[in-house]
Amino acid sequence: MSDTPLAPAPPSKAKVFFRRLGSTIVLWAVILAAIFSGNKLLSDYAFIALMILLAAVGLIEFYGLVDKRGLVSFKICGVLGGVLLMIGTFLHCEGRLGMYQDPARANDFETTFLILFVLGLCVRQFVSRSNTAGILAISTTLFGLMYVPWLLNFIQKINFFPGIGENGKYYVLFFIVVTKFSDTGAYAVGSLIGKHKMIPRISPAKTWEGFGGAIVVSTVASLVFTHFLGDKMFGMKPLHAVVLGVLLSSTAVIGDLIESLFKREAGVKDSGSFFPGIGGILDLLDSLLFNAPIMYLYLRHVLTHP
Repeated sequence: MSDTPLAPAPPSKAKVFFRRLGSTIVLWAVILAAIFSGNKLLSDYAFIALMILLAAVGLIEFYGLVDKRGLVSFKICGVLGGVLLMIGTFLHCEGRLGMYQDPARANDFETTFLILFVLGLCVRQFVSRSNTAGILAISTTLFGLMYVPWLLNFIQKINFFPGIGENGKYYVLFFIVVTKFSDTGAYAVGSLIGKHKMIPRISPAKTWEGFGGAIVVSTVASLVFTHFLGDKMFGMKPLHAVVLGVLLSSTAVIGDLIESLFKREAGVKDSGSFFPGIGGILDLLDSLLFNAPIMYLYLRHVLTHP
């Protein structure tokens, strides 16, 4: 008989799910505690520090997936650009780069930054002596910047949204809660009665029944949240709560599938090992990344539109 010890059995899907859910709750509890602290200095600077950490680590993980896929990217340029984008938007929203009274100003800043970033990547390729895949390197680097920090940046623009006082934090809390209830509803219903696979080649565990559960549970959570805290959210009515519940739960599932696609192509189970036994930052952010711009656009063009 061999004396080689048996490898430990991998954790069950339920254990992994609840570990990730717990880590997500702790992570966003820290961010929300900073936002709701009542101390502006702590609220603002602890918030941006955590956002920069999420953006930088998320980008490193994304470029790691690119490497595992056998593709090339300008990692240092991408991570540095992501951090500068986050800081620039923060300074703009804080009024350090001029008055911030119109949301379009922050968007104009980001557009200008992205143009300069692409030009910078092209210059980076000009001076490269070994990389002959310039189009590929520029494309993967730019996509990484837009997939992680640019999408994540919408959380800042919600938090500092002009014209609603200090209540932007309630919209941040709202979309995080609704998104996480979507994840929970999808897992619970899919585990109990899920039979019809959505896209098995990308994510074998996801079912159409789970997708329906995500929408129902998320919409109920949206209505409950609005009932108790709707007075803190300008323009929020039950109808908006239903619309946002359906929208955010749907895109949460799609966002999760998008990251699953990247991981499957890279041949890995988790995006990283930031949380041992659980996964990486992208595994915790995947369903939130596309929901942040949806919440922002709904806030800007529906809830606060005259």
